[in-house]
Amino acid sequence: MQATLADICRMIEKHGMEPELCGDAACVVRKVNTLEDAGPGDVSFLSNPKYERLLGETRASAVVLGRDVAAPDGLHLIRVADPYAAITAVIVELHGYRRHRRVPAGHACTHVAESARVGKNATIHPGVTIDEDVVIGDDAIIYPGCYIGPRCRIGDNVLLFPNVVIYDDTILGDRVTIHAGTVVGEDGLGYAPIGGKWVKIPQIGHVEIGNDVEIGACCTIDRATVGRTVIGSGTKFSNLIAIGHGSQIGEDCLFVAQVGLAGSVSVGRHVTMAGQAGVVGHIHIGDDATVGAKAGVTNSIPAGDTVLGQPAIPISDMKRRLAHVAKLPELRQTVKALERRIAELERVATGSAGGQG
Repeated sequence: MQATLADICRMIEKHGMEPELCGDAACVVRKVNTLEDAGPGDVSFLSNPKYERLLGETRASAVVLGRDVAAPDGLHLIRVADPYAAITAVIVELHGYRRHRRVPAGHACTHVAESARVGKNATIHPGVTIDEDVVIGDDAIIYPGCYIGPRCRIGDNVLLFPNVVIYDDTILGDRVTIHAGTVVGEDGLGYAPIGGKWVKIPQIGHVEIGNDVEIGACCTIDRATVGRTVIGSGTKFSNLIAIGHGSQIGEDCLFVAQVGLAGSVSVGRHVTMAGQAGVVGHIHIGDDATVGAKAGVTNSIPAGDTVLGQPAIPISDMKRRLAHVAKLPELRQTVKALERRIAELERVATGSAGGQG
């Protein structure tokens, strides 16, 4: 698809923003690209100040950027209050979302149990197994290698990429996307120490995932021992996320790659957890909290707090600690100098005492 810069401005306006075009409205662009990789016919963007230097080097035909950012002459500019939101709107309008190939219904290599119900216009690819009493919503797309266990409920417009496994009794809301290799509803780490051995506790709960959730590749979401594990509507997971049994994740959370939650953790609404953060079981993370990368969370976090470190502490405290740690080499040299000075003073004092004797 191609569009003029006037068209691009209209795309941005459709999403509630007010662009200001500084350049040729008839200039044609075909795709969105980074400042570094863009060429003629590309529209790029600047949302992070550390990349401002690239404005003087980019070959893009146009750049979406903030209202007050200085830019070199010769660039066609679209100025907006929020460049990242604006370029997101342009990507959606100009490129659209991934298209999915349809296949004939009832393919011979697909197994759909007689008791299962598949909604209108659903696409079930070869190599899919849908077990007893499953309900699949309208317009679902299920790619090869997926398995959906007994009594699962799959909403409308659900998208399951290859080799997703959904264990029995799992509930997926509408417009859920799950990427390749993810497993939902497997047994949690439930064992009782009896007689010096670990005795498996039957995991009789299930998993519920709300509407508009997207789960990355190779994630694992344990079923609850009893009750349910919940992922709230609008929450987004990157890849390699592990959610322990019985945990409750609120709406509109964002988890970056390799986050791990132990069992029975409760997470509020709009919580952000950065890469490789880990959380012990049976604690609460409040609404709008942020957990920094590689943080080890061992205590509950109040709403709105930002924490960092192992164990995780408020970020202001961690910054002070890091500042002190950075000064340790200098402090070590100071201590060594003081030790030498004390030793010298002791020798002088000892010599003076000997002379008086």
